[in-house]
Amino acid sequence: MTITDRLFNRLVLGAVVIGFLALLAAGGLIGWSIQRNQDYNQAVDHTYQVQGAVYQYRVLAERAEAARRGYLLKPDDRYRQVFVETADDLPPAFDRLVDLTRDNPHQQARLDRLRPLAAMQSALMRQSADMVRRGRQISAVGMFRNDNNLATMESMRTLLFDIGEEESRLLKERAARQERGVSFLKWSLGLTLLLLLAVAGGSVFVIFQYTRDLTRSRRDLFKLNASLESAVEDRTVDLRRANDEIQRFAYIVSHDLRSPLVNIMGFTSELEAASIPLQDLVTRAEAEAPGILTDEAREAVRTDLPEAAGFIRASTQKMDRLINAILRLSRDGRRVLAPELLDMHGLVAGIAASLKHRTDELGASITVEALPDLVSDRVAMEQILSNLIENATKYLQPGRPGEITVRGRMDGIRAIYEVQDNGRGIDPKDHDRIFDLFRRSGVQDQPGEGIGLAHVRALAYRLGGVISCDSELDQGATFRLSLPAVLLPERASE
Repeated sequence: MTITDRLFNRLVLGAVVIGFLALLAAGGLIGWSIQRNQDYNQAVDHTYQVQGAVYQYRVLAERAEAARRGYLLKPDDRYRQVFVETADDLPPAFDRLVDLTRDNPHQQARLDRLRPLAAMQSALMRQSADMVRRGRQISAVGMFRNDNNLATMESMRTLLFDIGEEESRLLKERAARQERGVSFLKWSLGLTLLLLLAVAGGSVFVIFQYTRDLTRSRRDLFKLNASLESAVEDRTVDLRRANDEIQRFAYIVSHDLRSPLVNIMGFTSELEAASIPLQDLVTRAEAEAPGILTDEAREAVRTDLPEAAGFIRASTQKMDRLINAILRLSRDGRRVLAPELLDMHGLVAGIAASLKHRTDELGASITVEALPDLVSDRVAMEQILSNLIENATKYLQPGRPGEITVRGRMDGIRAIYEVQDNGRGIDPKDHDRIFDLFRRSGVQDQPGEGIGLAHVRALAYRLGGVISCDSELDQGATFRLSLPAVLLPERASE
């Protein structure tokens, strides 16, 4: 079966879409499962905290009772000191237990029954200890034998045991849910992996078929070698026409988009202006007839309407910047290059001088070292280097004096220019994507739409050059531009 370019593109696009959806689904499932596991972990940890609080309160109660009995048998201040300290710790321990079980009405009911028992037990213990302290040991022992202390303690132990058993049951239940969540995550990952393997297998098959057809086409192409130059020239003309058509299309689309955008901006301004008398009206209504206003109306006029208008304005401003960028790219793509001998040192020094006020504000410096001259388009070179140097000033590392250096050298028939800074740097995995249109890297704390470096790369390609980036996070960045020392006339006319 022969695979046409259109069919191949559709198959590849379909495989990419399916793979992307599979990854998106896997990411969603993983995120959801991780969130559920975190909830389960928090619930289990909460159960452990409650169990610890129950154990702590029970130990304190038993210890206070033991210290009280020791003090009754032997009026030693050491027993009394232990009793007083332990009895003082019981109320905070009980309050902590109440706070930890606020989400469980059954536990709260048990604690409500435990509270009067604990208060009565604490009062009896303190009363008997106070009697011993005042020398009435025999009376205190007699009261101890008749104060129903053992029954109270037994009731408290039973309630504390029931609370602990409830938490143990919850712990088993939550642990089982956690295991089910982990199993679900494993199954989800397994199904996703199978889907990805199927997509990969289908892609490999399609690519293999396409490669076989391509090999056959190459053999046919060699047979048509005599007419190759003519075919290439015809194809080049078609490509130029297509490129011109794309640029005209981008210009027309961007221009046509501006009309409705202007309308949206205008209506947004009217909406903002209309919100002012509405707010005044709400203020008057609150003062003169507050009963006619609802909370929804007040919130809509004072909060929702201004927020919506602000969001619309921010979105339209961003769209306006994008349209301007597309128009600029379209105009630059249609502009005919005009090669001339350029004094690169003077050109870069002029750019540095135009940015001096900005660098002085930032406490940064721009150093221009020896730069080889070249024959190329002045406007394109100014745009490339201006963009690179401005980016270096925008992405400096806070707290570190900015140092920007522009240097150059000759490498055979090509000129190499480097713009180096000591700024925040770029993650190595983003070195290629930063040159894509509308793509940015790192913390987005500077204005921009991700167009500058894409424009730089497009201009470098038009000049017959390439641009690359060397950088590590927090280690600065070096942008390296390689250009032909002389821009050929046929290259400039393309």
